[in-house]
Amino acid sequence: MSHTQLIAPVQKNQLLPRAMPAAGREIKLASRVSLSSAQQNELLAALPRAALESLFEDLELVELPFGKELYAYGNNLEYSYFPTTAIISLLYVMEDGATTEIAVVGHEGVAGASLLAGERAMCTAVVQSAGYGYRLKTQSLRVAFNQGGALPQLLMRYTNALFAQMAQNAVGGRHSSIEQKLCRWLLDRLDRSPSNELKVTQELISIMLGVRRESITAAAGKLQEEGLIHYRRGNITVLDRAGLECYAGECYKVAKTEYDRLLRDVSRC
Repeated sequence: MSHTQLIAPVQKNQLLPRAMPAAGREIKLASRVSLSSAQQNELLAALPRAALESLFEDLELVELPFGKELYAYGNNLEYSYFPTTAIISLLYVMEDGATTEIAVVGHEGVAGASLLAGERAMCTAVVQSAGYGYRLKTQSLRVAFNQGGALPQLLMRYTNALFAQMAQNAVGGRHSSIEQKLCRWLLDRLDRSPSNELKVTQELISIMLGVRRESITAAAGKLQEEGLIHYRRGNITVLDRAGLECYAGECYKVAKTEYDRLLRDVSRC
């Protein structure tokens, strides 16, 4: 069973847990791209077969280990990442090491898409749940984008959906209760995970949400009392997803609606 994981508390200028691979380490798994494997990413799967196969020469299947920093704020974006089974967290890291998650990317999307020459990263991307994905040099992505067809339409639609997620996080961070924030956070992971179980500590959730650990403990206890989740020793099992969505309210619904619309529209590209 797959478990969602999180990065450990960060120190200033240090995003990776000490036991994790050093930044820059990537494991290329295959020289040939599998059509069925590439199509595990929904953006790649939505491309017409000819358009997807035209990327095969430049696509690389890579292992994305937990805690790996794919790029940091201000970096040149050398690669774009299309996760298949991995989950990537987009983070804003303050000078004192305080971290806030601004968005999450899984099999539905892409991280690090750079469509302008010289564009630099506006956030830090760290692998939150270990798995696999495809990477593509940003120069190759720009060439394919400028050729027109389905790819530009897909990327623009996805950008809209990602912006909705960021807006939801910003608004929810100010106007939602701790319980609503926790519900949204859990649902965001479930949408990108194959099971209803998440392996995560309350301390790490508090870091991602930018709230006190005691607040997460109280919120998780309340959700458990209401029969929505079961929490024990760092494992959260969602028992009532519909109830969790209802509890999250607008904190989750807006971005989910945009992603659902994206999936409906991709077939028209």
